[in-house]
Amino acid sequence: MDTAVRAWLTGQLGTATDLADLEARYTRLGTARAVALEVLSERHAALISQPATLNVSAVLSFSQAENIKALERKIAELRAGIPLAPDETDPDGDGTALDGGFNVIRLTARPRR
Repeated sequence: MDTAVRAWLTGQLGTATDLADLEARYTRLGTARAVALEVLSERHAALISQPATLNVSAVLSFSQAENIKALERKIAELRAGIPLAPDETDPDGDGTALDGGFNVIRLTARPRR
C-alpha cells in the first residue's frame, strides 16, 4: 500500500484507524475500496448490534440513529464508486470508479411481410 492509498483510506475512515490493520486488510483484499467497505461494514454492524437510543427520564437522551444513517450513506457512496480511490482507474473521466455510461443500441428496420 503506497502513501496515496493510505491517505485516501484515512480520509475515508478517520485518522484513529489502525494503519497496521489497514495494511493487513489491503494485502488480503487488494483494493482500497474493498478495505474501506469492510471497515465501514464492521463499524455499521457494531452500531446496530447495540441499542440505538438511550433515555433516562429528565436526565439524558442519547441516540445513535444519525450515526447509523451516516454510515449507511457512506457505504452506499463507496459501493457506487464515489470517490475514486488512488488504486482505481477512471473509465469515463467523471471522478467515479464505476462506469455508469451509456450503451449503444443499433435499431434496424424489420423486413416487411
